[in-house]
Formats: sequence, C-alpha cells, structure tokens
Amino acid sequence: MARAVKGTLVQCDPSIKALIVKIDSDSRDIVIEELDDTHLLVDPSKIVYIKQELNKILSKNAYNPFEEDGQ
Repeated sequence: MARAVKGTLVQCDPSIKALIVKIDSDSRDIVIEELDDTHLLVDPSKIVYIKQELNKILSKNAYNPFEEDGQ
C-alpha cells in the first residue's frame, strides 16, 4: 500500500546537495528522498536547521582577506 509523506522540494547545486546529505548523515531524519543530482525531498520542519548548518559549513570555507595575520 502506498503512503504519502509531506516534504519540501529543494533544488540546489550538486555540491550543496552533497552538503545536505552530509548533514543528514549526522541526523538521519532530514532527507526523505534523493530525486536526482540537483533535487532533494526534505522534511519541511528541518528547513531552518538545514540553512543554519549550511551557513556554518560555508562560513568555514569562505575566504576573508581581513582575517589574515599581519594586516
């Protein structure tokens, strides 16, 4: 018997999708279904959490010239 699951469709780059899947591997309750390389179906109640975690990860990888020593 088929069952319906409420979800939110997320469209993103493959690199961001990989980060969301990584976040899901820690929590195990975010991604409902990986549809293709650029689309995910995620739990709608976790959207804010996903955005916060992505911002944390991306801020670690961002270059800021003002944070270098000697300036």
